[in-house]
Amino acid sequence: MIHVPLPISAIFFVLAVASFLYTDFALIRLVMKPADVPAARGALPAMTILKPLAGLEPELEANLRTFCDQEYPRFQVIFCAQSVADPALEIARRIRASMPLSDIAVIDGGGAHVLNPKIENLLGAVPSATGEILVVADSDMRVEKDYLLRLARAFEEPAVGAATTLYGARATQPVIARLGAMFVNDQFTPSVLVAMALQPLRYCFGATMAVRKHVLDEIGGLQAIGATIADDYVLGDLVTRRGYRVALASAIPLTLVSEETLGALLTREIRWARTIRAVRPFGYVGSVVAFPMTWGLLNLIFAPAALAAVALLLAAVLVRVAVHAWAHRALRIPGRAAPWLVPLREALSVLVWAAGLVGKSARWRQDDVRIVRNDC
Repeated sequence: MIHVPLPISAIFFVLAVASFLYTDFALIRLVMKPADVPAARGALPAMTILKPLAGLEPELEANLRTFCDQEYPRFQVIFCAQSVADPALEIARRIRASMPLSDIAVIDGGGAHVLNPKIENLLGAVPSATGEILVVADSDMRVEKDYLLRLARAFEEPAVGAATTLYGARATQPVIARLGAMFVNDQFTPSVLVAMALQPLRYCFGATMAVRKHVLDEIGGLQAIGATIADDYVLGDLVTRRGYRVALASAIPLTLVSEETLGALLTREIRWARTIRAVRPFGYVGSVVAFPMTWGLLNLIFAPAALAAVALLLAAVLVRVAVHAWAHRALRIPGRAAPWLVPLREALSVLVWAAGLVGKSARWRQDDVRIVRNDC
């Protein structure tokens, strides 16, 4: 225990208590996760799934096939890549050839140039879309056969202009990639559930961005969200500004985390962090309460009352591990939970959060992109 001026020790105490209470609430929200409502079975709108491709990824073909194998009467899948030489297109063509009765298109060459590479990719596919609802889902996602049925349920109310989903993450290997998956499962998803308890959903997530085609036209098309890399946030924001709601569908896709090096993992997470800071600066700063073990440990080091600080730290460890275990269950993550990695995951999260406070650029695949608030 280190003796420091009372105001400093009080700050650590307040942060320790606040982060413990936040994590408790996150656990409650995970336990009370929105009900797994039945998939829609009535009149179903035609849907078009837009799948942007950019190079080969682990399990790419298996992931893409899950979107083509849907128990849904009217849907179209469009695979698109910016370069005609993209090797992912060969996989897309192989899937199309193996499913001749399905409505699958493969398009190479993007549309108009915009800042966001994914949106630039999709602009070349939108003119071929025939569905009443457009569904954009990243290429590393994997879904169940009732994915579109569950999305359709979210659009049963005319006031809903867009829908999105929570998602979980699975890892390709036991350490680095698993730490990346824990960021999604233990930190991101619980934070979304906490935020939804405090205010209506006004944004989408990259796992699923579904929007009525006429609503997309009303907000200016995909070009309206192509000037920022925070396309999911901006889409939801523009939809709600037009007077529509963003609904949370009950489907839970799984993303595959495949980074093999710590550097690659941190690069991706810092890009996420800086993007969130750009679009929600106050919320980002407030997420400092997401690290209960860190603040509990600092409170123990600098606290004048050691016994109470020990008790608070132990409580923080227990609730943080409980969040990890329950997120693993609630998001239906395959394999076993890894509570022994929780302290390392939190230490990395603190570093990512600090790095996210500064800087206006990030690495996205092979491109360097600038992240500034005016873009969002």
